[in-house]
Amino acid sequence: MLKLEHISKVYPAGRNEYAGGIRDADFNLEPGTFFTMLGPSGCGKTTTLRCIAGLEEPNKGRILLDGRPIFDSEAGLSIPMHRRNIGMVFQSYAIWPHMTVFENVAFPLKVSKAQRYTAAETDKAVNEALEVVGLGGYGARSATQLSGGQQQRIALARAIVHRPKLLLLDEPLSNLDATLREGMRVELKRLQSELGITAVYVTHDQTEALAMSDVIAVIEKGRVQQFGSPEDIYFRPANEFVAGFIGHTNILRGKALGGAPDAVTVELGAGVTIRCHADCEQKPGETVAVSIRPENITLAGLREAAANENSNSLSGQVGSVSFLGNVLHYEIRVGDQTMQVESNPDRRFEPGADVAISFAPRHGRVLPVV
Repeated sequence: MLKLEHISKVYPAGRNEYAGGIRDADFNLEPGTFFTMLGPSGCGKTTTLRCIAGLEEPNKGRILLDGRPIFDSEAGLSIPMHRRNIGMVFQSYAIWPHMTVFENVAFPLKVSKAQRYTAAETDKAVNEALEVVGLGGYGARSATQLSGGQQQRIALARAIVHRPKLLLLDEPLSNLDATLREGMRVELKRLQSELGITAVYVTHDQTEALAMSDVIAVIEKGRVQQFGSPEDIYFRPANEFVAGFIGHTNILRGKALGGAPDAVTVELGAGVTIRCHADCEQKPGETVAVSIRPENITLAGLREAAANENSNSLSGQVGSVSFLGNVLHYEIRVGDQTMQVESNPDRRFEPGADVAISFAPRHGRVLPVV
C-alpha cells in the first residue's frame, strides 16, 4: 500500500556529524497497517513523515502509494500534497479558533481541487466524520469551547473527512495529560481499525508504540535500526540501542565462550558465567552485550535460592529499592555491575541485603557490540 524505496533526506552537517534527516529508509506497508516510527527527538522520524506527505522533498529515492509513484528522484516526479489523498494530524492539532467544529472539519472539502463537493455532500461527509470520532451533534459549537481531547478528535475528523488512503499522525497525543492519552490511544487504534485505513504514526513514546502498532521502525540518527512487530522489537532487539530504547533493560558486557545459539556461554568477569540466547553463532573470545529485562529476573534471599541447572543464578546485594505501585524496582550490585530488577511488592528486600537473582537463558539476549 505504502512503499518507501531508499528514501534519504539529509541536511548539511560537518564531516561525520549528524544534523538530522533520514538515510536510506526502505519499507513496504500492507493496507490497513498501523505503522509507527519510533525514536528519540531529532532522529529523522518526522522528516520521513513529511516526505511521505509532500511537505519535504527527499534528496533521493521513491515513494509509492497504492503502487503509484508519488515521488521519484530519478524521474523528477513529486506529486503535490493536495493530490496525494493523504490525511494528516499535527502535534498542535491546528484547529482554527474562529471557526465552528463543523467548519473546521469541512475545510478540506471546501478547498479540495481534486473533487468538488456540493453542500449536501459536505454536510453528509462532515457529520459522518464527527460521528466516527464521537462528536456527533457538536458541529455548531465553537472549537475553542472544547477540551484538548475533543480538539484532538476534531483534528482526526478533519483528517479522515475526505476518506484518504493514508493517515499520517505526527505525535498527536503529546499535548494531552497521561490519563487522557491512554484513553485516546485505545480510541485512535479502534478508529483506524474500523475505518480500515493505513496509518503512519510518529512518536518518541515507547508505550504508545507498543500498545498501538502492527509494525514499528526504530530509528536512531537517521537510520532504521529495526523494523518489525512490537513483540519482535521488545523481545528480540536487533542491537544494543533498540534494547535500551524500548522499555527498561540490563546491558551486561562480557566475552562469548561458545555454545549453541540457544545456550551461548558468556563470561562477565571474575569467573562469573551465564548462558544466554543468540540469533547466530558467536566466536569464542568475541566481546558481546547481553540484554536482560528487569521483569524477567527472579529475586530471592541467598538462603532461599535453590540451584536450578536450567537457570542462571548470580549473587548480589541490594543497592536501592523504589516502590512503583504494582512493582518494586531494585538496583542490585552484582560484582562490578549494577542490575535492575522488578519484583512483586508482596516481598521486600531492604538496601544492603544479600540476594540471589536468577533468569532463564532464553531471557538473556546476546547482542553485537557496535
